[in-house]
Amino acid sequence: MFGGWEMIRVFPRKTNATPDDEKAYFSGPPLWELEDRDVHVSVTFTWDKPKAGYLAKQWGDQGYNVSVGGPAFGDFGGDFVSGRYVKNGFTMTSRGCNNKCWFCYVWKREGSLRELPIVDGWNVIDSNLLGCSDNHIKEVFKMLKRQPERPIFTGGLEAKLLKPWHVELLKEVRTQRMYFAYDTPDDYEPLVEATKMLWNGGFNPHDGKCRCYCLIGYPKDTMDRADERMNQVIELGMYPYAMLYRDDKGERNSDWMRFQDSWIIPQAIYRRIKEYKANLPHSGGKG
Repeated sequence: MFGGWEMIRVFPRKTNATPDDEKAYFSGPPLWELEDRDVHVSVTFTWDKPKAGYLAKQWGDQGYNVSVGGPAFGDFGGDFVSGRYVKNGFTMTSRGCNNKCWFCYVWKREGSLRELPIVDGWNVIDSNLLGCSDNHIKEVFKMLKRQPERPIFTGGLEAKLLKPWHVELLKEVRTQRMYFAYDTPDDYEPLVEATKMLWNGGFNPHDGKCRCYCLIGYPKDTMDRADERMNQVIELGMYPYAMLYRDDKGERNSDWMRFQDSWIIPQAIYRRIKEYKANLPHSGGKG
């Protein structure tokens, strides 16, 4: 088991990052009695609060000492503990963000960007790693060099903060995947400049290493405009991934969900990129 803490963790939703050790649960207590009596129900998404309350009651009714918290409840967050709330291999070296994007809760619950002690891992989930000090960033990459897996920057890299020396470090550690963001119109020009740096720094367009989260379905957005943004990302040489906006209740429009599927399923994205390449002037109309 990874960790060493006594607390049982209960999660209302399982994701690719959720721990899978023997003290991680996704339902009510087992039929047999567990030796550990402290239970923490960890909630990431606000729309999972009702299920979290139901799970807390189930465990509490069986005599366990239950607490409920997590990002969905505005927890400020402390130092990162490997394996506790995300599985082994994920790491977070900073919390908070200095941007104040209207759709984002990170700065609202965690405040301004603050650097944390660097813990080993290869999947970096910082909300804004490039907003950290130069020394912190260099130390993170030094840590990544000794990992058994090639690094992934799932948390995302802010295009307007990218510098050539960042690109050198990304290349040096043989980055497996990195993600940028195109959430609002003013993200586009920095994204253009970032791709120039990446291609000049030795990365290759459309090879899948450079990807971009694209926010869709927010108030007053249209599918035509969203489709245009996704195609702009392809034209820049990145892989686009549609991220569907949700309010606090987690409600989603079924039409937007279908649209998202057409821009998030890998096979659909590969097909669109193939179509784009086939229509390039030098291709002669052939893929």
